[in-house]
Amino acid sequence: MIENITIKNVASYNDAGVQIIGLKKVNFIYGANGCGKTTISNFLYNFTDSKFNHCTLAWKNGNQFSRLVYNKEFRERNFGKGKLGGIFTLGEATAEQIKVIADKTEELKVLTLDGSKKRETHSSQSKKKDDLENNFRETTWTKIYKKYEPTFKEAFTGVLQKESFKNRLLQEFTTNTTVLDTFENLKEKSKTIFGEVPKTITSISFLSFDRIIEIETNSIWKKVIVGKADVDIAKLIQKLNINDWVNQGRDYIQEDKTCPFCQKQTITEDFKNQLENFFDKTYLNDIKLIKELKQEYNSLTQNLINELNIIETSQKDFKHSKLNNDKYSAYLKTLISQNATNNEFINNKVKEPSRNIELGSLKEQLDLISELITTTNSEIQKHNDIVANFSTEKINLIKSIWKLIIEEFKSDIIKYNNDLKGLQAGITSLQTQIDLKLKEHGILKSEINNLNKNVTSIQPTINEINRLLKSYGFLNFEIVPATEEGFYQINREDGTIAENTLSEGEITFITFLYFLQLAKGGVSQETVNEERILVIDDPISSLDSSVLFIVSTLIKELIKNVKNDVGNVKQIILLTHNVYFHKEVSYEGLNRKGEKSQFWILRKNNKISTIQFNGDINPIQSSYELLWREIREWERNSGITIQNTLRRILENYFSILGSKRDDVLINKFLNQEEREICRSLLSWANEGSHTLPDDLFIEAPDGTITKYLDVFKHIFIHTENIGHYNMMMNISENLD
Repeated sequence: MIENITIKNVASYNDAGVQIIGLKKVNFIYGANGCGKTTISNFLYNFTDSKFNHCTLAWKNGNQFSRLVYNKEFRERNFGKGKLGGIFTLGEATAEQIKVIADKTEELKVLTLDGSKKRETHSSQSKKKDDLENNFRETTWTKIYKKYEPTFKEAFTGVLQKESFKNRLLQEFTTNTTVLDTFENLKEKSKTIFGEVPKTITSISFLSFDRIIEIETNSIWKKVIVGKADVDIAKLIQKLNINDWVNQGRDYIQEDKTCPFCQKQTITEDFKNQLENFFDKTYLNDIKLIKELKQEYNSLTQNLINELNIIETSQKDFKHSKLNNDKYSAYLKTLISQNATNNEFINNKVKEPSRNIELGSLKEQLDLISELITTTNSEIQKHNDIVANFSTEKINLIKSIWKLIIEEFKSDIIKYNNDLKGLQAGITSLQTQIDLKLKEHGILKSEINNLNKNVTSIQPTINEINRLLKSYGFLNFEIVPATEEGFYQINREDGTIAENTLSEGEITFITFLYFLQLAKGGVSQETVNEERILVIDDPISSLDSSVLFIVSTLIKELIKNVKNDVGNVKQIILLTHNVYFHKEVSYEGLNRKGEKSQFWILRKNNKISTIQFNGDINPIQSSYELLWREIREWERNSGITIQNTLRRILENYFSILGSKRDDVLINKFLNQEEREICRSLLSWANEGSHTLPDDLFIEAPDGTITKYLDVFKHIFIHTENIGHYNMMMNISENLD
């Protein structure tokens, strides 16, 4: 059975289109001419047509039935070729043969019902599976992705959609064997590997400072450097402790004998010789050594400090520096200060060689700086190793991140996998059972088809159509077998082919009778008992009133069978523009049985078709129906206008539907009073628009009113329209 229909991007349906949702066994779609009804029926006839590419059908439990569509195209396909295709129905079959087919058909129905139930269960389990997957997808997205996205988004490249992220998580849970690492370690690694592609970093060079330490520890700094003791002048110099002063004063002695200090002639050759002997070669060598060490020390330390300053500046400017710049700067500052102190000591030693000095060792600070640079170079090497193996390191990091995630979410994943496995096992089992039922269905249907081949015939269809034609007054033509086997043709009483001389109404009626027989049988022996859906689109075009209600009666019989699940028609979709036909065919009386019918109104505004769903409430109401309501409730109202109301109903009804001749109808009443009442009512209806019905009233007592009502009812009886009377008066008809 069809549950939903979507029509869009075709004819008067735009991209939004319309959705007909919640179709039941019996469905009525009312709409004016040109609002899009035929587009719907054409789609249901052939939904594979390319012009319906954007239209869809939804079947209940996936069970698709064949569709038999009556519309203008049906008439054109089946009428006008000089012959009609034969319809196979059960023909000269024995009671036993019919019973066998009926039993097999019932067995097929039970099998189909069982298959439908399994499909429903399959659909229910599939929905549970979909819900489980959807919930898990949402949970993983909110609990995992959103949590780790700020830190590890790079690891989620390629799975930035909910579904792909969920699938990757399940895959990693199955395949990831990486050793678990901590969040902090992974976060630190990601700073290097994720984001900007890293480049190699040059390691920090550092000059050797061994020679500096050697100079600092040289014994010369503690040595008291003085002149020779066995010289006469030595005692005085040593007593006064003026070695350094005398040594410095030697530089001021001139070639003459004048003392550079007192300016007297006191500098004798002997004095000069004593000075030379006092400051002997040993003394001079020590002085020379001090000066050389000073120069070397200054040069080495200055070069080293300059190099360290360059390192400090460059590392501070380098945003990817691995050096602890704060520590480095502190160590360097201390080193420079210590070096300045040592230089001061050395300068003093040079000036006063007799001083005993001890240089502060730079080794501790240089060791700290060296250790810091060594550590930095180690980090640089790690970084460069990562750069050299960047792709591998990135892959390993991503694996480690996923490992961290799946371990955290492990219990949820295990529960999901177990639940999914259980549902999938159930669905697979159901699908196996459904496939088996389909196989059994095919075998049983084949058996029924073979049985039908032996007992079906097109003759019963001929007999039934001719019976209906005669019973409804069509006596001038009949259906007969065509000369070509398996076809019909329409003949006049004299045997001539009548097709080209039939009126539009006759063609419409006989085509519809053909359609009804086709609904009961099939175009082939194999399709006689095939379950199907009927789509009926305005079957009353060009029909007069009597035939209109004949068609209504035939369709109502079909509707009753569908609701009671009798026969092979499982669903009816009826589309019409005629209010009266809609009212007749949708009327169910007071004793509704079976599933309620569904109603829609199709409209066309600004060349665009739209639809309104009314559920099981019939939306077609009119002033005509309100007139009948006055008749039904006349005892509660004033009787002043009752005759006017009766006449207006007859005017509305018979002006549209036609009637028998007045004198024939009037003579149906035996009582003279009744004949006069009938004449007055009919005269009003015949005058129609030439009078003003709302301005005329006849006041009458209740007894007179009941006579009018009785005559009014018998008018419908004598015109064979009592069904319409009963419908409008809400009088229940026995439809069983």
